[in-house]
Amino acid sequence: MVLRLQEEAMVKPYEKMTLTQLKEAEDEFDDEDMRAIETYREKRLQEWKALKKKQKFGELREICGNQYVNEVTNADKDVWVIIHLYRSSIPTCLLVNQHLSLLARKFPEAKFVKAIVNSCIQHYHDNCLPTIFVYKNGQIEGKFIGIIECGGINLKLEELEWKLASVGAIQTDLEENPKKGIVDVMVSSIRNSSIYDDINSSNSDDDTK
Repeated sequence: MVLRLQEEAMVKPYEKMTLTQLKEAEDEFDDEDMRAIETYREKRLQEWKALKKKQKFGELREICGNQYVNEVTNADKDVWVIIHLYRSSIPTCLLVNQHLSLLARKFPEAKFVKAIVNSCIQHYHDNCLPTIFVYKNGQIEGKFIGIIECGGINLKLEELEWKLASVGAIQTDLEENPKKGIVDVMVSSIRNSSIYDDINSSNSDDDTK
């Protein structure tokens, strides 16, 4: 505790100030302080720019068809772009939009956009919605077409996060597929059902002999 207080006492007052506060308090410092402040301000500014560059998105934006090439295909180099083609009359599309909006805030380094499908592709069939395309450097790196591929009508946020991470679009902290347990139960159920059918079939054959 004493050591921490001593360390805090050695910290110059400007090291606890924001850039705005530093500007307002310039008259209170001598020349030596001002040189140190200028160095410190430049350091803070570079840190802020680096953070803003990394977190340049942070929201699910709506685009229309004539923006597709600029916003998606020709997006900045090495930026992952997730685009959701949707129709507001389809409940699963609305669910996907809700999840993508949350993921956009969680992963601001990736670009999340959505577009009403008719503005991009005419006569696109409802069976193919929701449609999620994942781009990087103008190339499609992943795609999820239709309710089943997108995760079903009860799609959970973590499941969509895992899907996008599986194609490299985001760096998730999830350690395993959230749907793995459900899949395991389904496989086990199918396997048990098959064994049960085999036993019944065998018993039926014995009865006929």
